[in-house]
Amino acid sequence: MYIIGIDIGTSATKTAVYDLDGALVAESTHEYPLSQPHNGWAEQNPIDWWEAVCATLRDVTAKINPALVVGVGFSGQMHGLVMLDENNKVVRPAIIWCDSRTGEECVEINQIVGLDTLMKITASPALTGFTASKIRWVQKHEPENYARCRHILLPKDYIRFMLSGEYHTDASDASGMQLLDIRTRSWSPLICEKLGVDMGLLAEVRESPEAVSRVSAKAAALTGLREGTILAAGAGDNAAAAVGTGVVAEGKAFTTIGTSGVVFAHVKAPAVDPMGRIHTFCAAVPGEYHTMGVTQAAGLSLQWFRNSIAPNTAYADLDKMAESLPIGAERLIYLPYLMGERTPHLNPDCRGVFFGLSAMHTTAHMYRAVLEGVAYSLNDAYELVSKTGTPITDMSICGGGAKSPLWRQMISDVYGISLTDMSKGGGASLGAAILGGVAGGAYPDVPSACARVIKGGSVTTPDKDRHEAYAKFFSLYRDLYASLADDYKKLSVL
Repeated sequence: MYIIGIDIGTSATKTAVYDLDGALVAESTHEYPLSQPHNGWAEQNPIDWWEAVCATLRDVTAKINPALVVGVGFSGQMHGLVMLDENNKVVRPAIIWCDSRTGEECVEINQIVGLDTLMKITASPALTGFTASKIRWVQKHEPENYARCRHILLPKDYIRFMLSGEYHTDASDASGMQLLDIRTRSWSPLICEKLGVDMGLLAEVRESPEAVSRVSAKAAALTGLREGTILAAGAGDNAAAAVGTGVVAEGKAFTTIGTSGVVFAHVKAPAVDPMGRIHTFCAAVPGEYHTMGVTQAAGLSLQWFRNSIAPNTAYADLDKMAESLPIGAERLIYLPYLMGERTPHLNPDCRGVFFGLSAMHTTAHMYRAVLEGVAYSLNDAYELVSKTGTPITDMSICGGGAKSPLWRQMISDVYGISLTDMSKGGGASLGAAILGGVAGGAYPDVPSACARVIKGGSVTTPDKDRHEAYAKFFSLYRDLYASLADDYKKLSVL
């Protein structure tokens, strides 16, 4: 018997097949572009996601007997606005999570709904990354497109719709729309009314491991899946990654380095930062929650640097070059705000900075500074998350960036805690598959499935002397944002 996880990422879709003990049987990845029509904008074509899903599913189902698939689960980049018309055609390109065009709309939402009300219902102030501000932007700037809209979906939910013809979402992903009452795990009539969002446009909210639909005959012919295969509600990418790393109980947490970077902790009940610097969302475990801090450009910073500064150099070679340099990259500090920032600054206008750049600095120095800058940004999130809710006693690390031993050690040293390497596991795709397995009846619940499936990797332990050395640079890193905060605003209006 098999379980399948489909992870709709920002740069690619990964589809993976596992057996019921979590052993990888087959996987396939298909990339697609990201469009930035203007500075701070980020859009994708949902049809690209669908074509990637079809291609990867055909790849993996060719290697197994599709009749043995007990369930398919989903993980997806959060917050993206997908609008469908009355014929279920995409109205406009999806405005995705890292788009920061909606600063003005966020101010309006905070005023219209009231900041205290937003915090009480959604646990967050209005943010440019969230879906509600994107909806309001379309209402204001593209009223003809909004008038055509009949369904509002999140990225992974669009894929499930294409596989089944049914409209659903799950509580974890819906939490990031800023239209959900996270305590009742249902759409907030008050917020929707104040923002002019017809609740009839929104998909039904279910729990992540629920079986919500089945593969249609049309989708079966396009993907290789068997008609009638059970589809789970699935989860937002970080909630799915939590399942895939076994972070499904209090005290457990993980750091993930994908395009963005996240520090995520599981909690039994909502634990809210009153300043809204971290997010409190519904977890993929029914009835439970998680807190998380997000830095917008973690792996994206490395990708940008490699593509722009060292296009013909492998990441492993850059790691070797940077490893020989001292902590602090010889007084060079990088601020990773390429797409604005969420934790802890909530500032769509801030941008990336190299501070201290000298004629002596080389590509290797700049690369090490990028690694360290992202580690400092993650540490901002770690310190906030660890002070909110249950204390963290067990930290894992996953995502593409975690495959770098240098970066793992650096982050462990900056945090001052041990990290269990889960980068060789399935992460979000395994978590999605586990949700599919629970939906299909292979496991009784999510914690039981994780106990059977999840296997930890090597442990990276911090060095006390390096931790103290990094702390000095981290202090300066924090001061730099404060020094530049007003200038970021000036830059945004030039």
